[in-house]
Amino acid sequence: MVLIAGGWLPRNFSKGDVNLKPRKFWIDSFYMDKYLVTQQHFQMIMGTNPSRWQQDNNPVERITWVGAAKYCNKRSLMEGLQPAYKEATWECNFEANGYRLPTEAEWEYAACGGKDMFYFFGNDPKRLRFFAWIKENSGGRTRPVGQKLPNPFGLYDIYGNVWEWCNDFYLENYYQDAPEKNPTGPKTGKDKVVRGGCWDSNPEECTSFFRGKAEPAYTDICIAAYDIYGFRIVRKAK
Repeated sequence: MVLIAGGWLPRNFSKGDVNLKPRKFWIDSFYMDKYLVTQQHFQMIMGTNPSRWQQDNNPVERITWVGAAKYCNKRSLMEGLQPAYKEATWECNFEANGYRLPTEAEWEYAACGGKDMFYFFGNDPKRLRFFAWIKENSGGRTRPVGQKLPNPFGLYDIYGNVWEWCNDFYLENYYQDAPEKNPTGPKTGKDKVVRGGCWDSNPEECTSFFRGKAEPAYTDICIAAYDIYGFRIVRKAK
């Protein structure tokens, strides 16, 4: 994991919904996975590998939001940490010292790398191929983590490869009225936020600002297109 030092996240809505005013949000320091959770690491913790493209260093995919939260809790327990999720309700305890999924604001702050641009490297989508596996260069599948260039925080594959689950419920205009300090998303909702795009995404889905959503799958029912969903995890810094 790498330490993401706290700071202000500018949300320039001119890059998204022009009807919303630009705002800033304070994000406390946190630790974040340098890489997407790989199939090898998921297998070590959970004893199974649900992925379509089986390869140790590829990101684990076909993962539901609940599956990612279960991984967080189990890894926390194995390392003697307090689990962040109450599995009866899947409510997150942000004061726990264990692992959890990033809030949407944390993910965006980490992805931006301190840059208020479409991408952490600028605004030119033609450069995305140097930093991400997307539809243009992936060959129609996931790829091993860490092969592309990192962002300024040292995070790899923050764009592309697999969509990353965030902790938050999705609400279209949430950031218009969200609290200024450490926003954690709506209390309830239907879908969870996914960020970053995937191996089948176009450049406009892989910006630091694009917001996706998907069903969290609280039961074990099968939902199509799991092979585009993966995750990376965070921990509080203090």
